[in-house]
Amino acid sequence: MHSLAIIQHNIPLADKNWFKTGGTAQWYADPRTAAEFADALVYAYAHNLPVTVLGEGANILISDAGISGLVIRPALKDIFFEKITDAILVTAQAGVSMSDLIEQCLHEAALGLEEFSGIPGTVGGSVFINIHYFEFLLSNFLVEATVINAQTGDIKKVNHDWLHFGYNYSTLHEKEYYLFDATFRLKRAESDLEVAYARGRRKEIIRHRTARYPNARTCGSFFRNFFPEEVTLESQGKKLIYVAYYLDKIGVKGALSCGGATVSYQHANMLVNTGTATSADIITLARTMQQKVYDAYGIIPQPECRLLGFSDYPLLIKK
Repeated sequence: MHSLAIIQHNIPLADKNWFKTGGTAQWYADPRTAAEFADALVYAYAHNLPVTVLGEGANILISDAGISGLVIRPALKDIFFEKITDAILVTAQAGVSMSDLIEQCLHEAALGLEEFSGIPGTVGGSVFINIHYFEFLLSNFLVEATVINAQTGDIKKVNHDWLHFGYNYSTLHEKEYYLFDATFRLKRAESDLEVAYARGRRKEIIRHRTARYPNARTCGSFFRNFFPEEVTLESQGKKLIYVAYYLDKIGVKGALSCGGATVSYQHANMLVNTGTATSADIITLARTMQQKVYDAYGIIPQPECRLLGFSDYPLLIKK
């Protein structure tokens, strides 16, 4: 069927996501250049194949049936630095891991991205969902990006505003364009001491995350926090929007399991594959959690984790 050499058939995906579950990709490509990425997208459009782009697979759950259409996992790993008067511009391609990017930035005395230390993912996936840690958003640092038109393969530069960033959102969700690279404006360190402080902060953030959260076979936070209009409970005049509050109250942390899937003992909003879980186990566990919260509070948690390859929506929907 395919004419492009980089497109492969029936490629396993369980080794390409953090949950370590899921079936195969009907078609698969790992482009190493902008031209290969563009060609794969145009090929998919011409053959009416849905496109799914994977980074490190840290915030997803893939169906046991796999993903139909074309799965693209960019192998674009270059990083470029440009020193300007009062800052450093760093351009990183979509396949660069955030961990590698942060290390390279600190090596070049470029500060700011260390705030996202310990969060798994690639530049492509991180820009796609606008990763955040406390008050820091990746969009705070991004100044421009290069994107590829899914229909035509045309490559163009866009500015920060074009991406319409929100909480867990960017224009890339519309799937009309795909990220090739992103440019971040970072602080230029004025001394070795400033770099040493940033490195220390990086280590402390990672230590803090490792102590609080599981760091393997999980997608991180499975459910998003509630919107204020979705909840009625208040504390000190503020709506209780944090989903972990409700999950803690129903007593699932470290206690609720289904097959090889369990709720982490470290955090009630993190589901973990203990080693033998299927995606169906994780879905059943998540539905059970949804039902328990609904029974106790009349609200249904909704996933932050992206669900890929499911022919029918597998979780409970808002009532």
